Amino acid sequence: MRLFPILTAAVVVAVLYLLVFDRDRLLTLAGVGPTVVEAVEASETPAEAAAHNAHAVPVVAMRSTAQEIDSAVVLRGRTEAARNIDVQAETSGLVVSEPLRKGSTVAAGDLLCRLDIGTRAAALAEAESRLTEARARLADAEINLTAASRLSEGGFATETRLTAAEAAAESARAGVQAAEAAIASAKTEIDRIEIRAPFDGLLETDSAELGSLLQPGSVCASIIQLDPIKLVGFAPEVAIDRITVGASAGARLATGREVPGTVTFLSRSADPATRTFRVEVEAPNGDLAIGDGQTAEIFISSDGQVAHLLPQSALTLNDEGRLGVRLVVDAAAAFAPVSVVRDTTQGIWVTGLEPDIEVIVVGQEYVTDGVPVAVTLKEAAQ
Repeated sequence: MRLFPILTAAVVVAVLYLLVFDRDRLLTLAGVGPTVVEAVEASETPAEAAAHNAHAVPVVAMRSTAQEIDSAVVLRGRTEAARNIDVQAETSGLVVSEPLRKGSTVAAGDLLCRLDIGTRAAALAEAESRLTEARARLADAEINLTAASRLSEGGFATETRLTAAEAAAESARAGVQAAEAAIASAKTEIDRIEIRAPFDGLLETDSAELGSLLQPGSVCASIIQLDPIKLVGFAPEVAIDRITVGASAGARLATGREVPGTVTFLSRSADPATRTFRVEVEAPNGDLAIGDGQTAEIFISSDGQVAHLLPQSALTLNDEGRLGVRLVVDAAAAFAPVSVVRDTTQGIWVTGLEPDIEVIVVGQEYVTDGVPVAVTLKEAAQ
């Protein structure tokens, strides 16, 4: 009764011995030669072979193929009025005109505020009277100077008399010039009592109320010009080389409206806080439907290029602080530097890589160049 268990144990020991110490002979007995095993091992991919390595670091990677992306630099920005000023008084006086209400359309030269003329008309009349008197004195002085010159030529007048006549004539001329200046000043003061629109636009505020006292520098009204409208965005350093003044552009507003335009300005001085560069696009706005301060997504045409769309989390830094990604090359990690082209909600577009790559998206911070990796693939971003 004990013979059967003993035989079973002997068979098990023999099989274990062959399995551990004489594997090839066991495979031969089983009908599977060494060439079949070698063929199976040779069929493994580098990633599968790395997975069998006990020292491989598990990571998640995705395969990516470079794509031709559209030729537009995309910026987030806002609309701005072409002009926005406070029209101020240049003289003092009470407002005697009815106010214009905000939202009103005004043309260049339209009256915004009229001030009480006060004593300005009297000052002008007095200056004109002084000019008449000064011209009369000048006429007398010139007659005396002519007479003194003739008498001096004939030897009948002294040089002192001639000199006095010349001085009187010069003083009379100065009096005429002073009177003319006083008239010009009085007329300017009268002109200043009417405050007019400097350009076509819309009133952003009511004009000054009837009876208000304005002093020099007081605001009569605020005017904005919305046609053309400016689209203002801020470009990162990596994008400014792709933007040129005069390039075609457009924008999509939060309302869904799309407007065409042209780049009119590219700042060459970066904002010290954000390190971005101001870009201005001019667009027509004849119906004044686009207001000042609306959110806009700005598209600026530029040369197209081939790039990879990767998750932002795939980006990393090497020991020198250079931006890049870690790729799977021959079942090992390898760093590759990249340049960022565009940031989107779907991911980030980068250049500087081969057309077909396998990039590590999870675990790239735990490996360095040459470290074996055990790869689990995920789908690429769309």
